[in-house]
Amino acid sequence: MSGRTQLMWDEAVTGYDFGPEHPMDPVRLALTRTLVAAFGLDRDVEVVSAKPAGESTLRLVHREDYVEAVKAASVEPGAADGAYGIGTLDDPAFAGMHEVSALIAGQSVGAAEAVWRGEALHAVNFAGGLHHAMPGGASGFCIYNDASLAIARLLELGAERVAYVDVDVHHGDGVQAAFWEDPRVLTISLHEHPRTLFPQTGWPEETGGEGAEGSAVNVALPAGTGDAGWLRAFHAVVPEVIADFRPQVLVTQHGADTHFEDPLAHLAVSLDAQRAVQVACHELAHEYADGKWVALGGGGYAVVDVVPRSWTHLVGIAAGREITPETVIPESWRQEVFARTRQLAPVRMTDGRWPVAWADWEAGYDPADRLDQAVLAARKAVFPLRGLLA
Repeated sequence: MSGRTQLMWDEAVTGYDFGPEHPMDPVRLALTRTLVAAFGLDRDVEVVSAKPAGESTLRLVHREDYVEAVKAASVEPGAADGAYGIGTLDDPAFAGMHEVSALIAGQSVGAAEAVWRGEALHAVNFAGGLHHAMPGGASGFCIYNDASLAIARLLELGAERVAYVDVDVHHGDGVQAAFWEDPRVLTISLHEHPRTLFPQTGWPEETGGEGAEGSAVNVALPAGTGDAGWLRAFHAVVPEVIADFRPQVLVTQHGADTHFEDPLAHLAVSLDAQRAVQVACHELAHEYADGKWVALGGGGYAVVDVVPRSWTHLVGIAAGREITPETVIPESWRQEVFARTRQLAPVRMTDGRWPVAWADWEAGYDPADRLDQAVLAARKAVFPLRGLLA
């Protein structure tokens, strides 16, 4: 197997653009790509542009009528069929929507294929992670669910156990729904509690459908959760379930919208904690999946200060050249940021919270603490179904 890391990139993915008033500004993708290059990480990865997902690939997850509706709206945005979730405030229709959405999906599918076939050990598509799209509809800024399509392609290629870990602030509802009754896929989502955030799903009691009981794991965190609680929750649930499942491939989604600066949610996580979870996912892939790791982006709406730094850390970790948190950001990139956005760029690759301290679950828990209540609810809901002690 190649030890090489692939970075999936095609400049055309920045055409995934819902308009100037929409929070998902494609500048976050462009700035991430140029920050990766500014740090010289292109020398440590193979930059690959995969082909767009074709009709048969899209139908691994999405209904044919939905794909046709997206294609029609892509040609005539003003006639988008709102019954499919397109042409809405969250998911406005735009010209070329089908083509660019299929291109992003193709990058994730291509990443999965490369890792499964041994052409790469790790593959990163930070333009992907569009985890809300459903088989028959758009949702939450997501047209095609590239994460689900990558997993479905792995199953088609013969994978028998694929684990998906989603640390976006929003519940990974579309991926959970796609594999709700498939015991070959383990979905784990850490997210802000559905009482306070879209999509109002991801309760701990959601544990998988008939024949797949215990294959969905949901850790619903109270609003305001910060670094120590977020890392405590991750390590109290994810490694134990992954160890039990022993995936052949690990697919992870790294939405950066858990950050305390993100305008659309209510967690208080730093860039340094996000980096710590990225490192943990890398280690889990090597410990339980022979290193086979597909890493995706996701949400993140602090498009200058947070997203490019978070996902550049992710690329560096996958490439085997971690960027230390205190590293100064190249001046050339900071000048580019100001030229593009008229915003001042961050100076270092840290929020000043490294190393992040957190308390291990095994040391005991406080039943009166809201964070510990959330962790315990997840463990009690799913661990017994997997034969684990809650």
